[in-house]
Amino acid sequence: MFAALVCIVLVALGLRPGIVSIGPLLPRIIAQFGLSHTQASLLTAIPTLLMGLLALPAPWLARRVGRDRMILIALALLAAASLLRAFAGSATLLFVATAGIGAGIAVAGTLIAGFIKESYPARVAMVMSIYATALALGSSMSALVTGAIAARFDGWRVGAGVWMVSGLVALAAWLLVASGTPKARQTATAKRYAMPIGNRTAWLIALFFACNNFIFYAYISWLAPMYVEYGRNAASASLILAIFTLAFMVANPVFGFLSRNEDRRVPLAISAGIALAGNLLMLVSPTACPWLTVVLIAFGTGGSFTLAMTLPLDNAANADEANAWNAFVLLVSYVIAAAGPLLVGQLRDASGSFQPSLWLIAAVGAAMLAITPFLQPYRPSSITLTQAATKSATNF
Repeated sequence: MFAALVCIVLVALGLRPGIVSIGPLLPRIIAQFGLSHTQASLLTAIPTLLMGLLALPAPWLARRVGRDRMILIALALLAAASLLRAFAGSATLLFVATAGIGAGIAVAGTLIAGFIKESYPARVAMVMSIYATALALGSSMSALVTGAIAARFDGWRVGAGVWMVSGLVALAAWLLVASGTPKARQTATAKRYAMPIGNRTAWLIALFFACNNFIFYAYISWLAPMYVEYGRNAASASLILAIFTLAFMVANPVFGFLSRNEDRRVPLAISAGIALAGNLLMLVSPTACPWLTVVLIAFGTGGSFTLAMTLPLDNAANADEANAWNAFVLLVSYVIAAAGPLLVGQLRDASGSFQPSLWLIAAVGAAMLAITPFLQPYRPSSITLTQAATKSATNF
């Protein structure tokens, strides 16, 4: 199973550059296509929205086509769309290719959680923290080098297209997983689970995750352009974004380690509180100490991200139920989170500054912290054998 874990990491590394790499490139893309800030925000909002909407049919597609085969299709789409976007000659083709990137990320990301639940039932929290760390590492790499690549080649296209390579690596990694998975496990079992629409805990998890992703994708889109407006050059602004993604990555294993049982409310509150402190500092004085400010925001949202990804699995008894819970949480959370980049862009166009956007982000951070006391698992008195094994493994 170690080989499968390595493949999960390789796939995760390729699931965020298609979104994160756009932030350092936005000023160049805006200039070339004559986009408004609102229109430019769609380059992040569209993938985020699709990560929610396509979570709904993903389990059905897995049953019809086969889980591993569907993940392969999604990763192939991600790689192809990344290349297409680099050659886009119009804003329309730019947005179409971006939608393809979002669709590939959405389907692959939804189904991998079920694979983790099935393959590592006694180490769900640990593997999810590794997966989240790899997602963040992919974000950090793309944030760090995309601006430099664009400057080296004097344009945004190479900086965007180079991330097709990470998609191809992810595709090759999952081919290895699929070749080693028995056919009986590549399709869903006969037992089907409805999404937990009527479950209060599921809604609270989805709303918490929505707030966290709202903040994350708002900053991923606009942090670099924001600091360019504050007087930083493009290289310095890209470095601030890279530090943001790096702190996000570091938080993933830290909070995965700190959270040692299924009632994760204390570490959730700690991570949300750290993020809120950073958001308030950004609101009051964004230029006073940007390195500390972005580290606080990213460390808090990174910890919350890892824990929020684990919450649906805490409430599921098996891989199929985990897919249903995960699909519901991703649907609700990413549809809401897609508004983050869009609203920040709209407020920037309407007001001429990013200050109103920072008020909005701080309010969302406060709401995220307020939700944490209500995130106790809804079945604590009837822990399944799988959950008991998870608890035993994470307590040694």
